[in-house]
Amino acid sequence: MKYNRLGKSGLQVSALSLGSWLTFGKQIGDDVAERMMSLAYERGVNFFDNAEIYARGQSELVMGRILKKLNWDRTSYLVSSKVFFGDGGKKPNQTGLSRKHIFEACDAALKRLQVDYLDLYFCHRPDKNTPIEETVWAMNHLIQQGKILYWGTSEWSAQEIMAAHMVAKEYRLIGPTMEQPQYNMFHRRKVEVDFDHIYKNVGLGTTIWSPLGSGVLTNKYLDKFPEGTRLSIEGLDWLKDRSLTPERLEKVRKISKIAKELGTSIPKLAIAWCMKNPNVSTVILGASKVKQLEETLTSGDIVEQMTDEIMAQIESILDNKPAKPMF
Repeated sequence: MKYNRLGKSGLQVSALSLGSWLTFGKQIGDDVAERMMSLAYERGVNFFDNAEIYARGQSELVMGRILKKLNWDRTSYLVSSKVFFGDGGKKPNQTGLSRKHIFEACDAALKRLQVDYLDLYFCHRPDKNTPIEETVWAMNHLIQQGKILYWGTSEWSAQEIMAAHMVAKEYRLIGPTMEQPQYNMFHRRKVEVDFDHIYKNVGLGTTIWSPLGSGVLTNKYLDKFPEGTRLSIEGLDWLKDRSLTPERLEKVRKISKIAKELGTSIPKLAIAWCMKNPNVSTVILGASKVKQLEETLTSGDIVEQMTDEIMAQIESILDNKPAKPMF
């Protein structure tokens, strides 16, 4: 397993990591979740991603029980949570990025995960109703209290991230270390263009999610729509409609030919493509079956096969490279 620095921090994160969105506490049993975490850890994964909203807190409860049972050396792994959506409560102050909710959500996550501190704590979305100064101060107070080690953002714009850095600089606080954006062959602009000046000016780690485009970058949807997949989960019709377009499926068919020529699979090719980006700190893997994870955990083995020629072939198929501004 390769390890990368998380942005400009000194923290080392495995190039591949394991996430629990839509799976832990919902799509898979606790026994399968434990087998996945054990497999990932044995293969060198040191980052396990979670959030308060995943399965309305159940995902963190499942992961917490597994961490306690496996009893790994706490210095050998990283665990995260995210704050914004809450764990199901809809009353005032049970969501958002106010100091009250950030503090209470952090304490709740620590209890569910059964750890003394969070290595990474993400603001899951920007909060238009809370001053950015309040959020930055709250995150710094959690760092001072030893409850979190690094804080970051998820699905924030470049402008919002820089606003947080400006506040941190003004008050001599710690700005966001990392961002968790969606990134894959069909979703590129933020990581490849929008954050470009942030990488250069203040440093930014990225813990990217959905490298397989919610499963579109596999062969499972090329013939017919299968049951029991992520896009068949009730309430995710919006994700299905956005992801499974005829144009995308046709591109996946062409990409599958390149994968076959390299002697690999579409998922491994898609993940290796993400890993080629030097600004990607870690690629978060998700799986509903242990067999799927066994396959994708070997994606790093083909990164060296992703030559300039192969990358150019993929680019010609995708035909969606985001244009960078002239100035």
